[in-house]
Amino acid sequence: MKAILFDVFGTVVDWRTSLVRQFAELGKELEKELRFELPGEALADQWRQLYAPSMDRVRKGEIFWTNLDDLHRESLVQLLDQHGITLDVAIIDRINLFWHRLTPWSDVQRGLQCLKEDYIIATLTNGNVSLMVDVARHAKLPWDMIFCAELFEHYKPDAEVYLGACRLLCLPPEEVMLCAAHNADLRAARALGMKTAFIPRPTEYGPQQQKDLAAEEAWDFVAEDFIALSEQLRK
Repeated sequence: MKAILFDVFGTVVDWRTSLVRQFAELGKELEKELRFELPGEALADQWRQLYAPSMDRVRKGEIFWTNLDDLHRESLVQLLDQHGITLDVAIIDRINLFWHRLTPWSDVQRGLQCLKEDYIIATLTNGNVSLMVDVARHAKLPWDMIFCAELFEHYKPDAEVYLGACRLLCLPPEEVMLCAAHNADLRAARALGMKTAFIPRPTEYGPQQQKDLAAEEAWDFVAEDFIALSEQLRK
């Protein structure tokens, strides 16, 4: 194995806590102007719930290729309307950039540095390039490369994303591993011949999380975090 590709949202960064915190900070800033409290937790959860359906519209050909930043903004406008919240366009644009400032899980920076010593490390994400560059800079992530849906104009779990990254690395799928906190993502990668590593993130969706609490199949590696994964790979 020569390269490890990482899912980002949920696996590398704690998107939910990051969004809720940024909504809270914005709410305090706009408290007098809004005259109501922004329901940050609900907005974060509901925004994420629209993530897969919005990408499915692209995957099914219902709309032309649209990158994730634009899909996120459409979903945000829809949510604000549902909640009866009216905000200036500039504030909506600012909220949409919350996804560009996500905090990594505590093991990530050290774990990635350890893994980078022995392997090519890169993203394999549905986020677009500018989004992933900002996340990497904000979270201090030492990627060798950013692979994302935008490069292939397909969203995971379309095979074009996984195989496209392997092709650009000039590596066969069996020499590339996907590391993810989501069983479905790993299932799609394994079906294409890639190796797999599961990292549980049991609080990704908050205290009521009900899925991806544990490995659902015999993945090639299962580790509690990135540091433990690096130790397993060195044995």
